[in-house]
Amino acid sequence: MRHLPTLTFISALILLSGCSSFSKSSSVDLKPIETSELSWSEQQNASELLALNDLVSSDPLNALVDQSLKKNAELQQALLSLQVVQQQYYQAKGEYLPAVEGNLSGSQTQNEERAYSGGISINWVVDLWGKVADQAHSAERSLTQQRSLLQQSRDALAGEVMQSWLTLIYLQHQINIGEERIKVLNKNEQLIYQRYRAGLGTLEDLDSARTSVSSALATQETRKESLAQQQRVLNVLLGQVSGSTNIPTQFPEVLLPLAQIPNQTLARRPDLQAAWQGVEVAAYDRQIAYKDMLPSISLQASYAGNGATPSQALFENPLWTLLGQLSAPIFQGGELKAAAEIAKLEEAQAFQVYRQTLLTAVQEVEDALGQERSLTNQITHIQKALKSAESNLTQYQMKYRSGLVTMLELLSVQQQTFDLQSQLDELIYERLSNRVTLGLALGLGVKHES
Repeated sequence: MRHLPTLTFISALILLSGCSSFSKSSSVDLKPIETSELSWSEQQNASELLALNDLVSSDPLNALVDQSLKKNAELQQALLSLQVVQQQYYQAKGEYLPAVEGNLSGSQTQNEERAYSGGISINWVVDLWGKVADQAHSAERSLTQQRSLLQQSRDALAGEVMQSWLTLIYLQHQINIGEERIKVLNKNEQLIYQRYRAGLGTLEDLDSARTSVSSALATQETRKESLAQQQRVLNVLLGQVSGSTNIPTQFPEVLLPLAQIPNQTLARRPDLQAAWQGVEVAAYDRQIAYKDMLPSISLQASYAGNGATPSQALFENPLWTLLGQLSAPIFQGGELKAAAEIAKLEEAQAFQVYRQTLLTAVQEVEDALGQERSLTNQITHIQKALKSAESNLTQYQMKYRSGLVTMLELLSVQQQTFDLQSQLDELIYERLSNRVTLGLALGLGVKHES
């Protein structure tokens, strides 16, 4: 008893030193990022959509998206990661409750006398500074973050399937245009050959025609292989080894999503939500790191007994024991302080990750909006050029029959017409694909399965 005042003084000193250390911890200065200076003008003919699926009205495409959400291997990995984090959250919540352990043992002597001993112990760490609560909150934010990341994976996968489907249509169109080009070139070659046999054409014209046919055939083989490769890409997204997709003959209508007020629009993005939740996780981890330097109190209650039967050992005249323990780190070579500083820096790092995610999100929206305007203007110009080229081709065909122009001149006009048709189709595809990209940038998510 002589040393009790001394022990009390030491305990109080430890508590005060711990509180002093914790009071020095402060959150990193997280300055808000303003997006009020952004102004996204509303696009003409834009639609206010709620989900990425609403961009394209196509039952076959919706079936492909549903299949990918169920069978895609990467998405299944993300789902399993969410389940792991969910169990970690339950594990962290379990720290709130006391731990209970029981034991029962028996022995038998040479005289066949049996003896049993048993006991139960209860251990509980008092959450004096809210450290256990911070751990639970950190695990909860991690779970929320993982859910946002899973939603981001679902949205990205749906967007990839939609764009891959559009790519298949575009490549099939290119093959169709190539077939028409080859038909015309073959017809030209036959006509030139007949004129050459009749002494009305030259060998140079015949060689030029044959060169154009061979070049078109080589390009056609490249397009067919690109189509096959794109089908294999889609199969991977769908989680299947092989398969073929029915390709529509025409592009579907892809609606233009509406960009609203930047703060409202960007708030829908799951990657931005996950980045901010990462900041919250880091903030709780910083608090936990500082609280590791504070004293801790643990309580232990146990009882034990002996008897000739298990019930006597456990329930008749047990011996109860109650133990309280106060412990605190005194000297660890600066390890805990360094860990707290690391946690503080990691919080600042998490905020910079959020900041970079926000800046990237703004860039993606503005790039997609600018691309929509640019592609729309390009399509208008190419349509005018194609109309003029088709009219010019008709005139050159008439002049060639009359002997007013050479075959090289006619081939040049024909190539220009087919090139413009191919370019127009490519621009239409790029605009439709860009609208899917814009929908993802604006935070449109795929509809949840019912």
